[in-house]
This record gives sequence, structure tokens and C-alpha cells, in this order.
Amino acid sequence: MASAVETTVETTVESTVEAGKRGAAAASPAAPASRAKAGARTAASSKRRVPVVPAAPAAAVDVEWLGHYLLGTWAEARLESRRVAGRPELQRIEGLSLQEHRERVFGQLRLLVDEGAVNKAFPKRLGGQDDHGGNIAGFEELVTADPSLQIKSGVQWGLFGSAVLHLGTEYHHDTFLPAIMNLDVPGAFAMTETGHGSDVASIGTTATYDAASGEFVINTPFRGAWKDYLGNAAVHGTAAVVFAQLVTKGVNHGVHAFYVPLRDADGSFLPGIGGEDDGLKGGLNGIDNGRLHFSDVRVPRVNLLNRYGDVSAEGEYTSSIASPGRRFFTMLGTLVQGRVSLDGASTAAAKVALQIAVTYGSQRRQFTAGSDTNEEVLLDYQKHQSRLIPLIATTYASAFAHEVLLTKFDAVFSGAHDTDADRQDLETLAAAFKPLSTWHGLDTLQEAREACGGAGFLAENRFTSLRADLDVYATFEGDNHVLLQLVAKRLLTDYSRKFAKADAGVLARYVVEQAAERTVNGTGLRRLAQNVTDHGSTARSVGQLRSPKVQRALLTDRVETMVAEVATRLRPANKASKKKAADLFNANQNAMIEAARAHAELLQWEAFTDALAKVEDPGTKTVLTWVRDLFGLGLIEKHAAWYLIHGRLSPQRAQSVSDYIERLTARLRPHALDLVTAFGYGPEHLRAPIASGAELERQNEARDYYRDLRASGNAPLDEKALKR
Repeated sequence: MASAVETTVETTVESTVEAGKRGAAAASPAAPASRAKAGARTAASSKRRVPVVPAAPAAAVDVEWLGHYLLGTWAEARLESRRVAGRPELQRIEGLSLQEHRERVFGQLRLLVDEGAVNKAFPKRLGGQDDHGGNIAGFEELVTADPSLQIKSGVQWGLFGSAVLHLGTEYHHDTFLPAIMNLDVPGAFAMTETGHGSDVASIGTTATYDAASGEFVINTPFRGAWKDYLGNAAVHGTAAVVFAQLVTKGVNHGVHAFYVPLRDADGSFLPGIGGEDDGLKGGLNGIDNGRLHFSDVRVPRVNLLNRYGDVSAEGEYTSSIASPGRRFFTMLGTLVQGRVSLDGASTAAAKVALQIAVTYGSQRRQFTAGSDTNEEVLLDYQKHQSRLIPLIATTYASAFAHEVLLTKFDAVFSGAHDTDADRQDLETLAAAFKPLSTWHGLDTLQEAREACGGAGFLAENRFTSLRADLDVYATFEGDNHVLLQLVAKRLLTDYSRKFAKADAGVLARYVVEQAAERTVNGTGLRRLAQNVTDHGSTARSVGQLRSPKVQRALLTDRVETMVAEVATRLRPANKASKKKAADLFNANQNAMIEAARAHAELLQWEAFTDALAKVEDPGTKTVLTWVRDLFGLGLIEKHAAWYLIHGRLSPQRAQSVSDYIERLTARLRPHALDLVTAFGYGPEHLRAPIASGAELERQNEARDYYRDLRASGNAPLDEKALKR
């Protein structure tokens, strides 16, 4: 028997024009309860031809409860960081020059130190809190103050400081961390090179051990080996963690990290070190990105951050990890928090954009479509709903998925669950979610900007600067497509382990028959519970599509089939030459990345569904179920071509997906403002005049003016009225 929620979801949509007007009239940011009541009122039936089913019962969102639920496990850390981000002296001022913006942000770092906002992840014995999850949760919220502040603080404490913490040992912690924590030593994270970004294993910088002096000699032997795009490198950094190929006794042991002083007390480069300013960028101009190069720069042997690899005074190399490849990925895996934090920060930026745009769309009126006197609220137009409400659904999915990722991150870095398998799962999860959330953040900012028209283009309303600042999130801490390729390799590796001894016939039957035994449950793939077949009736199709079992089956089936197909195509690479294997891999790269993206989308849907199971309030659960269904069916609609080509949906069923998405979007219209209000950002975080209530005042003023003019009898006649 269907649950109450499922029965509710199966019902037809009701017209929301009148309900939307009542919701807009109650759209003051200070009155979420009245909005919820207004959104729950019953309206007239829609004139669209849809299946005739019982009317939906009233539903209302408990905004206060939902807002706290969205804060997640580290609610206190988020609220404290939001309090800090609400301080005017920590917020971005539009129109500053490059130098002014840089100096303002650097000064803000000192305010963060004074607030005690930067030490959560560092050891308690050094004044920290050993709170890794809380540290990331708080760090993400700084994006609401200024993304430049968020990223520059991330460079100082999340990259430079964390590299010393996680790649160094107790000597490095005691020697270097106190000055990093209190900002006495601003630092750079010198990994990326002009010639090698995502391919860190191939960097050109070398650190050659000189046993006679007990020092490493660091060189950038050609221009492409210069360290580039480094925050704190152009002006403020006085030291850096430099990644270089470690060479001792003529053997290259791969990439390792070294603590290297950069500048003296006067701010001048030390001997052998030079650099350039990257200059004006497309965004994040509060950060002094720059380039560094090294010529016979000597650092003591003990400056090697030697947690995973060490060199004796005599030059003998030792490591607890025998495999060079595994050692390399283990070292880089300790720095995964950058990807985790970008996932959360991008989701936060999407929340801010939607809270601004939906608030404005609930107040701004345009065109007298259904009345001779009253203009329509923007959010009552179907197209406006279809532009913004599905983005709300995806943002909720991203938020719940991020909580899963952050929980996994904290478990690994706290030591609660820190096996090699746990770390690999964390790396895969971060590589899956970071691309989706950063792309979604950019798409949301752009759509929200356009949905607010000319007002959205004004810098004061923040869309343009946020969009410019977040642009680079898609390519730093790992280019999104490269990260998805890493996810695909993990999926294929797990698949190959499952079918290592299977012949071509077995693999073919797996793809064609969708065998019951499924792959890689450990990385999020689930067993397909049933095949979806078309039963002819649109009403029945809608009833099935709203079932979480059917949504899960469709999303899972696509991932598993795509992985199996790619694996089958790549199978000949095992016996091919290196060149032919590389060509075969390249020919299937697009398919691999799409399979990984589908996998990440499935994990987001799973996270949303798991979060939904913990909601007890009936009204909130009902509305969030609609939001989850809108997200899940939106994925199916986006990939409808795949489902049609592979025979998973009939054309009629595919059409019913689109029809039902329109119904869900309209049904969510009265709840849109509550859903974004639950994100919990106040005026001090939004800082957008169009979301301040000023638009509602303007609209009320205009309506009052015309009403009084008509009542006075002095209103001029419309020319059209004379011709009737």
C-alpha cells in the first residue's frame, strides 16, 4: 500500500496563480509562517489536461525546523561562521582596485585570527580543536562574506597549513604551525606549475639531495616548471610548501613536499627565488596570485615534510608505502579537503542566489496578464517557475550530498574510520560531488541573474561578482572533467574486479539482460530492483514515476549499463600496446566521464532520499518529497535520449516525465519562498537590495497610486476603451 506521502505525490497539480498571489502578498522576509499558510491554501483546478485524481491535501513547510535540519551535523560551526561573515568589515566592497581589494582581504585574515575562526582543524596541543568537519563547515560559509576571503583563508590554513599538518611530522608541527596559525607566516601552496596543473605527477620542479651539505637543492629547470596561480605568492607570502620531484643518489622518488622560506622581513625574495604577479583575474581579485621560480635554492633536509617518505643524512630514501603510485595518491589524498570545501561553498553560493532571486520573483510584478489593473508576480509565470524551482531541487540535493561527504571527511581525518579503503572512498566521493556542485553553482548564479532582469545585472545585487568569483571553482583543486575521469577509473576498477574472469559472452549478457548481480555497491551503485515497462496509461505512468523505487531503478540502471558498456569497449586494452591502449582509452573518454557524472547524480539522489527519511513533520515531508521527485525526474528528463535509445522508456513514458515535472514545479510554487528562506541567510549575508523588501514597497506604492487615481475619477481613459 502506498504511503501517505506517496499518495499525496500522485495527486494532480492545482492552479497556483491565485495561491501565488496570496503568497506574494505575504512575502515579507519577516513572516515565514504567514507565507507557509498562504502557500497551503487550496486554489482553483488547472485547465491543463492531466489525469483526474483526488486533489492534494494542504501542505506547509516548517521553515524553522527545516532551516536547522539543513545546517547539518556541524550546525553550531556554521552559525558561528555566519555570525562572523555578517560583520561588515569582513564583507566585500564592490569597485575596489586590485591593490585595495588584496589589502582588505589580507587584513580580514587577521580579523579571522582574532575571532579564533581558523584553528578548528589544528591539534589541541597547539591551540586548535581537532575538529575537521566543523572546520570545513565554517570555512564554507565565508563565501557569503567574500569568496576572495574564503579562498585566501583556504590557501593559508586549508592548503599551506594543512600540508604541514598532514604531510609533516611532529617536528614540523611544532616548528612551523604556530606561526602559520596566527598568520605571522603567510604562506603559499606551491603545487601547480605553468606547464602542469591537474597532472601533478609530471611536475618539473626538482629537489635534489646533497649529502655533503645535508640540504635539498630546489630548481625549476625550465619556464614551464615555474609554480603558477599561487595564492599569497605575488605579495604576502613569506614561505611556501613546494612540491617537487625528490631525487637522491640519482633516483627520482616522485613528488614530495618541502617547507621553503620565500621572503625576508622587508618582503624581498630570498637568494635564488624570483616571481611574478599574475595580475588581474576574471574573479577572486582579493587574492594575490602569482608565480615562483627557484634556482639552486637550498633548504635543510629536515624541511622535507616526511610523513610518507624520508631521506637519511646519508641520502637513503625510505617510505612506509612501498608503491610509488600509492604513495603519491596517499600524499595528495591528505589534501582532499580543498575539494570538499569547494563542494560546500558552491552549494552555499547557489543558496544565496536562489534566496535573492526567489524573494525578488515573489514581489516583482510585470504585465497585466489576468487582470485589467493588477500586474502578475514574476514567480506566477510558468517559465519563471521552471527556471528557478528545479534549481532549488538540485540545491537541496547538493546540500544533502555535501553533508554525506563532510561526514565521511570528518570520519577519515578524525581517525574514526581511516583505512585505505575509507580514504579511497572519500577521494572518489569528493571527486564526484565537487564537479556537480561547482557547475550547479555557476548555472544557478547565471539563471538567477537573468531571472532578475536588469536589477540582477547591477553589482549591488551580487550575482555578477559571485558568478565571476566562482568561475574558477570549476577548474581549481582539480579540473572538473579530470576529477570525473578519476571517478570513472574507480568505477571501472571495481567493475573489473567483479568480472575479472568473465569472458565476452558473460559481459554481453550482463549488458543485454541487466544481470541481477550488480557492481560496486561500495561506491554507491545499487541493485536494479525491476525493469520499467510502459503500461500505456499516462496516469499510471505518473503514479509509477513518483515511486522512489522506480526513480532509483532508472538512475541506477543508467549508471551500471554505462559502466558495463565502457568496460566492454576497454577490455581489449589489456592485451594492446601502450599506444593502442591509450588510443582506446581516449576514444572512450567522453563515455567514461558521462558514466561518472551519472554516478555522482545517483549519489546525490540517494543522499536526498536518505535525508528525506529522517523528516517527521508531515507537511515538510510532503513538500520535500515533491522537491526530491523534481530532482530525480529532472535527471531522467535531462537524459531522456539515453533512456529512449536504450529502450528503458517508451516515448509516451518519456513525455509523462516532462508533464509530471511541470506539475511538480507548479505545485511547489506556493512553497518556493519557504524553501529558500530555510537556507537561513539573513540580510547581512544576502546584501542585495532587491531581496530587502524594497521591491515589495515599490510595488505596493504603485498599486496604491493607481487604485487611488481610479477612485478619484481623474484617471485618463484608455484609448482602447473609446473604440469599444
